Amino acid sequence: MSGTKDIAAVDLFCGVGGLTYGLETAGISVRLGVDIESACEHPIEKNTKARFLKADVASLDPSIVASALQGGDVSLLAGCAPCQPFSTYARGAKREGVSRRGRGGRDDWKLVERFGTFVRETEPDLVTMENVPPLERQPVFEQLLADLEGYSVDYRIIECQTIGLPQTRKRLVLIASKLGPIRIPEFDMERSTVWDTIGDLPEISAGGADPNDRLHRASKLSKVNLERIRASIPGGTWRDWPDALRAACHERETGATYPSVYGRMEWRGPAPTITTQCFGYGNGRFGHPKQDRAISLREAAMLQGFPKGYSFIPEDESVSFAKLGRLIGNAVPVTLAEAIGRILLEHVEAL
Repeated sequence: MSGTKDIAAVDLFCGVGGLTYGLETAGISVRLGVDIESACEHPIEKNTKARFLKADVASLDPSIVASALQGGDVSLLAGCAPCQPFSTYARGAKREGVSRRGRGGRDDWKLVERFGTFVRETEPDLVTMENVPPLERQPVFEQLLADLEGYSVDYRIIECQTIGLPQTRKRLVLIASKLGPIRIPEFDMERSTVWDTIGDLPEISAGGADPNDRLHRASKLSKVNLERIRASIPGGTWRDWPDALRAACHERETGATYPSVYGRMEWRGPAPTITTQCFGYGNGRFGHPKQDRAISLREAAMLQGFPKGYSFIPEDESVSFAKLGRLIGNAVPVTLAEAIGRILLEHVEAL
């Protein structure tokens, strides 16, 4: 991309690098990734060119970020501020001795407010933020828009299937520019499916792992859950099972509202939203379309847009379903990050 302008970026709340990796893939130079969790250092520094800084963004000196934004033709502040009380960031803060936010109300959005503070303090040329759709209806979002006074701003809820992510995920995306008018285009890319994404991975069994890829590992199934998944059809529900396999919750009226729990994905359709508990067959429609098991950690990561070889943990670290499931489920999908990066690059090059 010779002749293109160098966009120097900082990724706040970087997690395992979904946003950083996607922006880099698009052609943006991410100088620094910041997160409170030590576990994020390996994936950031192993897979991207960014430097990792373990820090609590709630108390981080904005001058550190301002310094990292220097040196390019254009500066970009990016991030996905956690906004639920039991998010990855909140859990990490608790482990690091930082006060956890409250269980409800305005405190749930404090880190979004903090992101706005960094906008005011560092004055980047460009800003992008990805978050959950309900944020758009919160007073803190109005405050963030006020923090962006002087910027051209556009935001919308993006259905991730329309950008080629094989997942029924919806995310609120905001972009802003001091350089001129900017907008998020309508997306209508070719739809990708579960088969397109994970169809060529080696077969493994419940509780088994691929000897060539430690993350292509599936959680164990109890005897009854093994019988249940064998009775499940792709795209079906627990109503397809014999009565003897149904759980007590299914017999209650409330159980009828959760038909996808204990479900299989469909090869030719998208995956459901990948959550922090996606490695568990009973936690949603996370059953493999064909094999009698839940999806593996590697499959979950690939459905989030990460490449097959993305390294999440050092070679000498044991695989933890709970830890990696949480980090993968909370990541910004790489495909979405790349789409955002392309918008920003095209905007800068058009000036």
